[in-house]
Formats: sequence, C-alpha cells, structure tokens
Amino acid sequence: MEALGILLLIVFILVAVLLILLVLVQNEEGDSLGGIFAGGSASAFGSRSGNVLTRATSVLGALFLVLSLALALVNRDSGTAGVEAAGRQMMSQDQDNDWFRDNGGDGDTETPDAAGTTEE
Repeated sequence: MEALGILLLIVFILVAVLLILLVLVQNEEGDSLGGIFAGGSASAFGSRSGNVLTRATSVLGALFLVLSLALALVNRDSGTAGVEAAGRQMMSQDQDNDWFRDNGGDGDTETPDAAGTTEE
C-alpha cells in the first residue's frame, strides 16, 4: 500500500503542475465570466467549441479530483473509528479539565455581593 501511495502522490503532483501550466498558457479571448452573462452568443456557455487546451484542462481537472480522492482513501488510518469517536474522546478528556468546574481549592477566594463590594 505504501508504494501505491507514493506512486499516486507523484502522479498527483505532476497533474497539478500540468494543470497550472495549462491554465496559464490558455488564451483569455475577452469572453471570461462577463461574456457568459452578456448574452454574446446563442449557447449557454459561449459559442466557441473547446480546443485542445480547454479539453486537456478539463481532463486534467477531472484527473486531479480523482487522484485527490484516491490519495485520501489510500492514506486514511484504518485503526481509528472515525471523526465522531475522536471527538467523543476529546470531549471526555476536556470534561475532566474544565476550568469553570474547578473550585480553586484553598477557599481564599473573594466573592462579590449584591452591592458590588467584596466579602472575605
């Protein structure tokens, strides 16, 4: 399993770098997000058909998502019961150490009365 995780990580990094480079290389052509709402064409997403760069970007984006999910599945820890069990364990540990439930111990604490003065 460890070799599979390393292989997936290497492919994931390569796909991420290629995706960044492809996005940087692409032409803006003036029809960015504003062109979608301006109604410049009859199609909902613009009139241009996808060229090689846009199709490669979408394939690499989908591959990026699939690889990230695969990495999460490979690297999960099967020894733990999950997030809920870890939260419950933390809550039980925190209840033992609550600062507001601690009385202070020595009894020398001053408490204000109704008038705002302190009693000893």
